[in-house]
Amino acid sequence: MKLLGIETSCDETAAAIVARSPDGRGTILSNIVRSQLDEHAPYGGVVPELAARAHVSHLDHIITRALSEANVALSDLDGIAATAGPGLIGGVLVGLTTAKAIAAATNKPLIAVNHLEAHALTARLTDNIPFPYLMLLVSGGHSQFVLVRGVGDYERWGTTIDDALGEAFDKVAKLLGLGVPGGPAVEKLAQSGDARRFAFPRPLLNQPGLDFSFSGLKTAVRLAAEHAAPLSNQDAADIAASFQATVAKVVETRARSALVRLRTTHPEAPARLVVAGGVAANRTIAAALARATADAGADLVVPPIPLCTDNGVMVAWAGAERLALGASDSLATAAKARWPLDSADMGVIHAA
Repeated sequence: MKLLGIETSCDETAAAIVARSPDGRGTILSNIVRSQLDEHAPYGGVVPELAARAHVSHLDHIITRALSEANVALSDLDGIAATAGPGLIGGVLVGLTTAKAIAAATNKPLIAVNHLEAHALTARLTDNIPFPYLMLLVSGGHSQFVLVRGVGDYERWGTTIDDALGEAFDKVAKLLGLGVPGGPAVEKLAQSGDARRFAFPRPLLNQPGLDFSFSGLKTAVRLAAEHAAPLSNQDAADIAASFQATVAKVVETRARSALVRLRTTHPEAPARLVVAGGVAANRTIAAALARATADAGADLVVPPIPLCTDNGVMVAWAGAERLALGASDSLATAAKARWPLDSADMGVIHAA
C-alpha cells in the first residue's frame, strides 16, 4: 500500500509518500520538508500564527512535489495520513484539514496520526524491529521513556515534570544569544568549551523513577551566566559545554535505569533502546546513550537523523501501520493541541 503523510505540527511543512509491503517492510518513495527557520529567526522562537500561515502558503506545493518525486498520482494512494496532534493547533488544523479534503475528494481513507506515535514507530520502518521495545523520545516538546507494545499500545514509564530537553537547549541558546535552532547552536559552541568548569545540578538524578526535570538546571545556567557577565566567548562556550555534559549524564543515568526496568519487568522483550526525536542528533547525548546500552548489553537503535526530526515519512508510516490493521478515521476527527501517547483515545490495535 502507498500512503501520503502530511506533517504540520510545528515549524516544518512536510509531505512524503511511503509504501508498505505485505510483509511489513517499508520503502520511502519521497520525503519533502520545508523548514520555516528564516521566518521565525527574527523572533528567537516559533511564532504559532506565522507557522500556520506558512503551512497554508506552502503545503499544496510540498504535497505536489512529494507526489511527483514518488511518481505517484492521488488515485494510486491507499490512504491519506496527517498529524492530528499534539502540536501548535493552528498548524495541525492546516495539515489535517488538507488531508480531509484530499481523502474526501479521492474517496480514500483518512488516518489521523498522533505525532508522538509517528516518532515511536519510525524505527519499525528504518530497522524493521518487532514489538515490544523501549523508546526514549527526546524532542523540542517531549522527553519520555515509553514501552511500545504495539500500534496504539503504549505505556509511559517516565516523562519531564517541567521543561522538555529540547526546550532546555532552546532556552540556554537564547540566554547565550545563539539564535535558533537552539540545540545545534549549543552543541557547536560546546565543542570549544570546558565541560568541567561549571558544576551544574543534575535534577532528579538520584531519585527513583524515570522522570526528568530540566527547569532547575536552566535556572542554574542563567545564574552562572549572570555571575560571569559580561560573558566572553570562552565563558559562553564553557557554560554550553557544562550544560550539555550535565544533561547527557542525566539522560545516560535514566537510560541505564530504564533498561534495568525493561529486563526486570519484561524479560521477553529484546534488550533494545530506540531513540526518537530531534535531540537524538546531539553527539554528546548519543555517546552517553551508547555507553548506557553497551554496559547493559543492549542494542541502541537510532533512525537516520532526518527521520528523527519532524517529517512526513514518519506520519505516512504510522498511517500505513494503522491502515494495515484495518484502522481509519472519520472526516469529523478533531485536531488536538494535547494528545498524550498513552491516552485512552490512542486507539489500541491488535494484529490478528
